[in-house]
Amino acid sequence: MQITHFGHSCVLLDTGAARLLIDPGTFSSGFESLTGLDAVLVTHQHPDHLDADRLAALLRANPDVRLVVDRGTADELSAGPLSGAGHEVATPGDALALAGARVEVLGGDHAVIHPDLPVIPNNAYLVDGTHLHPGDAFPTLPTPVDVLLLPTAAPWLKASESVDYLRAMTPRTAVPIHQGLLARPQVFYGLFTNLAPEGTEVRVLDEGEPTAL
Repeated sequence: MQITHFGHSCVLLDTGAARLLIDPGTFSSGFESLTGLDAVLVTHQHPDHLDADRLAALLRANPDVRLVVDRGTADELSAGPLSGAGHEVATPGDALALAGARVEVLGGDHAVIHPDLPVIPNNAYLVDGTHLHPGDAFPTLPTPVDVLLLPTAAPWLKASESVDYLRAMTPRTAVPIHQGLLARPQVFYGLFTNLAPEGTEVRVLDEGEPTAL
């Protein structure tokens, strides 16, 4: 499978049978000109995961694309540039056939940012049983994943939590994402590399460059 990281939480997964774009948000760039997409998946409603203006243009450029969102994002689609956009609401436990890919929906809730803030829905997406995009949470699986997209920095986490999640998931490869808040993400990448479990390689992808993993 080829992964293209467009910064922060936005990635394109090309399985060879399907082209799936996840979380085209405000901190990401380079995804705007994509064509031939089979599906766009949104983990949750925060703007760093959903840029309504650019997503509306992307949907127009990909008229046959399927837009898959969590139930919280679905509530946000009644107004603004995405008003009237056709979409599907996915909830944890669903298994979706998107072109030639199988996408399992995991998770349920966004990680707690602060007890005073409401907890919103968050979908994690497991593609073909091997590549996991957790959104803004730390969903676990009974068996290791092959490739884990690893949240790096956010108001809802600290580095030790990402390390613990990395160790719990024991992937073959961890790809740091959700780093848009960092001026120097290499500090966190180095931490993941030094503290990763045996057998896990941490790969930092060049933005905009497809990489087979």
